Amino acid sequence: MDTKKFKVIIVEDVKLELKGTQEIFRHEIPNAEVIGVAMTEAEFWPLLESQTPDLVLLDLGLGGSTTIGVDICKSLRADYPQIKVLIFTGEVLNEKLWVDALNAGADGIILKTGELLTATDVQAVMDGKKLVFNYPILEKIVNRFKDAVVQDMRRQEAIITYDIDEYDERLLRHLALGYTKDMITNLKGMPFGVKSLEKRQNELIARLFASDERIGVNACRLVTRALELRIIDIDHLEADEE
Repeated sequence: MDTKKFKVIIVEDVKLELKGTQEIFRHEIPNAEVIGVAMTEAEFWPLLESQTPDLVLLDLGLGGSTTIGVDICKSLRADYPQIKVLIFTGEVLNEKLWVDALNAGADGIILKTGELLTATDVQAVMDGKKLVFNYPILEKIVNRFKDAVVQDMRRQEAIITYDIDEYDERLLRHLALGYTKDMITNLKGMPFGVKSLEKRQNELIARLFASDERIGVNACRLVTRALELRIIDIDHLEADEE
């Protein structure tokens, strides 16, 4: 491992956790020099102005607020782009907060659970690696990735199985959004009139429902079936240009 020295400021508002973090650096990451600690945002900025670190280890929850850490990260990325920012947080369930921190420019997020802060993760950030996470976050990311791939595969299989073309998908998607057939005919690049769309809807009903299920199927039931089969994605229902 590269033993080049680097300077660190720790931002943490819980004394016991601050002491524990300092001990981790002292015993596990000896090439890091902790040049200062701050327990509030008010303490942090003057400290940063007095001596510039290479890395800020930043807790997200300061003084009971989970947004201060994100705001600090955003300001650091804008005004001190050369400083690495590694989040070290006890917000182990708040996935939205993780996303906010990444959008604010964090180089990585280490949860205060599992293997905690390691020399390997810290060094990875110092070496310029982006998106450094410890195991609890990695496990969630991988599970979400696997689920997303499976869902995409199911959708592609359904599109092939039920012979869904571009116009079928557009019709179903806009019906799901509450468009009438009159409104759908006005979409840019939609070359069909109302009667043609009605015919296409009936053809879709014939493809997506067994013969004994087709009686009384309306647009709402058709859309529900398309969602069940994942032909259209409820998380990506957006209207086309009119």
